[in-house]
Amino acid sequence: MSDRISDIWGTRTPVGRDMPWPVRVDSRLDDGVTEADVDHWVQSACLLCSNGCGADIAVADGRMVGVRGRAADVVNHGRLGPKGLYGSCRASTSADRLTRPLVRGNGELVETDWDTAMGRIVDRSRRLLAERGPTSHGFYGSGQMFLEEYYTLGVIGKAGIGTPHMDGNTRMCTATAAAAMKESFGSDGQPGTYTDIESCDAVFLFGHNMAETQTVLWSRILDRIEGPQPPVVVAVDPRTTPVTEAAERTGGVHLAPLPGTNLPLVNGMVRELVAQGWIDRAYVDAHTLGFDDLVATVEPYTPERVAQLCRVPADDLRRAVRIFGTSERVLSTVLQGFYQSHQATASACAVNNLHLLRGMLGRPGAGVLQMNGQPTAQNAREAGTNGDLPGFRNWDNPDHIDQLAALWNVDASFIPHDGPPTHAMEIFRLAEAGDIAFLWIAATNPAVSLPELPRIREILAREDLFVIVQDGFLTETAQFADVVLPAAMWGEKQGTFTNVNRVVHLSEKAVEPPGEARSDLDIFLDYGTRMDFRDRDGAPLIGWSTPEGAFDAWRECSRGRLCDYSGLSYDALRGGSGIPWPCTDEQPAGVNRLYADGVFATDPDVCETYGHDLVTGEAVSRQDYLASPPHGRAFLRACEHVAPPESPDPDFPFALTTGRTAYQFHTRTKTGRSPQLNRAAPDGWAELSVADAALLGVGEGDRVRVQTRRGAVEVPARVGRGRDGVVFLPFHYGWWDDGDGRTPTGHAANETTLSAWDPVSKQPLFKIGSARVTRIDVADGPSPAPTTTASAPADRRGVPATRGGTDSATREQIRVAEPPPAPPTPEHTPNTGPRPALR
Repeated sequence: MSDRISDIWGTRTPVGRDMPWPVRVDSRLDDGVTEADVDHWVQSACLLCSNGCGADIAVADGRMVGVRGRAADVVNHGRLGPKGLYGSCRASTSADRLTRPLVRGNGELVETDWDTAMGRIVDRSRRLLAERGPTSHGFYGSGQMFLEEYYTLGVIGKAGIGTPHMDGNTRMCTATAAAAMKESFGSDGQPGTYTDIESCDAVFLFGHNMAETQTVLWSRILDRIEGPQPPVVVAVDPRTTPVTEAAERTGGVHLAPLPGTNLPLVNGMVRELVAQGWIDRAYVDAHTLGFDDLVATVEPYTPERVAQLCRVPADDLRRAVRIFGTSERVLSTVLQGFYQSHQATASACAVNNLHLLRGMLGRPGAGVLQMNGQPTAQNAREAGTNGDLPGFRNWDNPDHIDQLAALWNVDASFIPHDGPPTHAMEIFRLAEAGDIAFLWIAATNPAVSLPELPRIREILAREDLFVIVQDGFLTETAQFADVVLPAAMWGEKQGTFTNVNRVVHLSEKAVEPPGEARSDLDIFLDYGTRMDFRDRDGAPLIGWSTPEGAFDAWRECSRGRLCDYSGLSYDALRGGSGIPWPCTDEQPAGVNRLYADGVFATDPDVCETYGHDLVTGEAVSRQDYLASPPHGRAFLRACEHVAPPESPDPDFPFALTTGRTAYQFHTRTKTGRSPQLNRAAPDGWAELSVADAALLGVGEGDRVRVQTRRGAVEVPARVGRGRDGVVFLPFHYGWWDDGDGRTPTGHAANETTLSAWDPVSKQPLFKIGSARVTRIDVADGPSPAPTTTASAPADRRGVPATRGGTDSATREQIRVAEPPPAPPTPEHTPNTGPRPALR
């Protein structure tokens, strides 16, 4: 196998249209370990992106010593990406794992036993429930635990405590994916499938740098590009990336809109599609609602107007629409470039509109994937720990509440449903206001990942907020905790998880967790037992004690819903490939594509939502929805473009956007502990275009200050390939490995991001903001940004191919340009007035 740090996507295995993707097994063993040393291999799947690649764990002498892809798996056909190969085992075997509970005493976290730690949690929980009721409790989880753990926590929160305040970091990641599918199709659940890649004639990637976010899936597209009858690629991204380069290579189009203008861009595409007659009117009439309203709404978005709003050439827009309108089979993918930007849900729904107008759903090569960013984000949404009810149920449908009440044997009135479940940013606002006094944070790191970090740190540090952190490491967030619980990680516990295209995998336990660490499931079960939660007959509320028991309980919860697991079992998932839901006794192999019959999940008895105004977020009432039921038709959702909450101005002239690199995952809690991955991308950077760098007098590697109205970071500059007027920051970098691990060191991108979110999905707008950039120091080497991905320098001649900035180079060798210094920029005076509410 090639060096998969420098060769991210590995060796090509070309494939033609409608042919099966060839197998290529990737594997890696620890240094000094051979195949003969491996005692056995244990079935699992990779947990370091949302692709959900089937994997096996190598075990020797009771330790995880390597990983390989599962050749039989439908998702990856044996392949693994750099994070899976180099990061999976490294994190679990890291020397700084948490092995005992910690409690705060005299301002410090000190080791203790489980009884003491859980005793503190239960005592505080009982007291607050008695004094202030269930809304005093909030839970903030992850997109990286197992289905069984989410469901158990969901039952505890909704039927044990009765709090509506339960969400996960999926809110930061792909809440808009779920929202867009609900608004268009009536329910969460991907219509398309990965095998559409082998069948499509064109692939459109909307705000999706797949080459870095899902590296194995990008390998799949590369193999189509290298094979006969390759698809045309169209990419929407303000940066130059491997995806946009593939668009140019395949005769496609790179559309680089200004941040915040995704909706007018896609509205313009919809208008042109209709104007040219490239729609399936029979499909539209039979299977959709809202066509006339959509046509009227998009009418002003001519190619010329879109060019003005988005700063993209009108002819490029026309070319892109011609590809979409004349291709027989189109696959679209959508990710953070849309989800974390302005009018996120409206923009993602506009992509759905394109497919509905052409009838491009439910058949090979014709589909849409509203992507996830985390490995088990789908499970969090299904099981009800991310601001939804379990089984894609509608909080505003009394019948759905009654179903859960019967399933859990509790009174329906106890399950919170007076309004929508509380989203993450509202949970933190309620903690800031003192309404939430008990906050349980599991498997996530909001002290680095949430927007406007100075404010988040103040909230976590409140004396009247009791904070529990459940993690494998002493993260930046754990430093604020009153109790820290050591959690088992990948390979140390058993459970299932579901990837983007609904494929369910079983991950078996390979080794014991270190010290006294426990699985998240065991921790939640322990809390439930100590709290003595009961159903209305006096029996224990949680009737299971093992992962498989939790899975069986979930199967019943999902029965009859779109995400039906009733035909699945641990035995069915063992030994071969993952299986997509819905999976029933009648369809034991699962269903590859949804909506092949053109019947959508919009019936009032089925739908997960009654819809929203996409501009204001105001919910459609049940009464209004029932007045004109859609009878299984999808919705063509129309929305006008409105101004973003913040735009560049003379004081802050740059559009600020944040994103990912192929070598790190989230806040580096796992990948930062892999030497290979950390050398590849060890620290943050600020990416500027060549023209902007020249204007500012900034050279490659110079230290710059990126300042917004919220805060600033000081990082090396990468003179890269983005569009003029835009500065890019990777969001992964916190400070657990710097200094004392407690004090922010000024390179976390979210010091600068704003507390604003989409009105429907409530997903924060990490890709909208305005900034100023100032050079503060001259470089003594290149930026730590990788040279192999979208962050590659515009001029590669003077930047070493190795990453991490470890090679020495003179200023003359690495400078892109040597213009005269720019005039000094006045320092921004922080706003000391009242801060806006987290609303």
